[in-house]
Amino acid sequence: MKLKACSLPTAQAPTLRWLPAGLSPSSPDPVIPTQVNGHGSGSDAHSGGESLREELQEFLGGEALLHQLDDLTQVNPVTLETVLRCLQARYSADMFYTNAGCTLVALNPFKPVPQLYSTELMQEYHAAPQPQKLKPHIFTVGEQTYRNVKSLMEPVNQSIVVSGESGAGKTWTSRCLMKFYAVVAASPTSRESHKIAERIEQRILNSNPVMEAFGNAGTLRNNNSSRFGKFIQLQLNRTQQMTGAAVQTYLLEKTRVACQASSERNFHIFYQICKGASADERLQWHLPEGATFSWLPNPERTLEEDCFEVTREAMLHLGIDAPTQNNIFQVRGKATPLAHGSGDGQPLL
Repeated sequence: MKLKACSLPTAQAPTLRWLPAGLSPSSPDPVIPTQVNGHGSGSDAHSGGESLREELQEFLGGEALLHQLDDLTQVNPVTLETVLRCLQARYSADMFYTNAGCTLVALNPFKPVPQLYSTELMQEYHAAPQPQKLKPHIFTVGEQTYRNVKSLMEPVNQSIVVSGESGAGKTWTSRCLMKFYAVVAASPTSRESHKIAERIEQRILNSNPVMEAFGNAGTLRNNNSSRFGKFIQLQLNRTQQMTGAAVQTYLLEKTRVACQASSERNFHIFYQICKGASADERLQWHLPEGATFSWLPNPERTLEEDCFEVTREAMLHLGIDAPTQNNIFQVRGKATPLAHGSGDGQPLL
């Protein structure tokens, strides 16, 4: 049976998401080779698998070029399987951004990537006559929206939607966009304008540790999962310089305070208070020494005591002084003993 690339099916393999497969006259099931371009499928090939591997070479030869496709609409044919293989090939080549028409697909590298978000690269995308012709990047999206405002006779608000599953990198992407606008929206001839932009950026970045402490929790898939939505508004004047910002939160998962799924955690702030408070603060906030709380499961997974100082410092930079912080932590501390384990292991309330 002669296989054609355009009609070659794919099948899910045990160890890979999708793998090219063929059809055998002797079996109604797809034939998955045990080795395809060095990738093991983890399953034995059906009869005829050896000849199938030979037939697949021409089809798979094009996969070596998949990482060169900057736009998923260039994949032919455009199917779920070919799109996933293209993203896998680009990820393996340390290309973590790929266009999908007017949408940008970002993959979390799960490792530091030097110079991927440098100030020099920001300036390169900002100065490019046609930034969309550069390699796909979050800076391309940022620059296009910036120019859309700048080029219109009457400024029109622009929005960037950052969406994805838990752990995909939404918070990091938002930080990169804020840093980008702080750099490009500052007047190159005005030191005062640059200081204002940096101050606004720093206040927004300082809001992250506070919102993460009070609104993030450890889940099965992400140790720092945001349990709320966030809308960030950056404000520009008529000369395209950043003059202000606003952050609005919504849909906080309040039920997590009293009920967490198995192997998940409560909000970070409770662990930070319990682990990071000094002896005097524990006494003032009515926190029993060495007590266990049924509402605070899995306390050993991270070291929140280090993060507590970061949270407090960020609150100071946002204008929340020490007495106000003390009142906030006292309320949190007084709520914690309500979850003190009783004799039968159940919370008191």
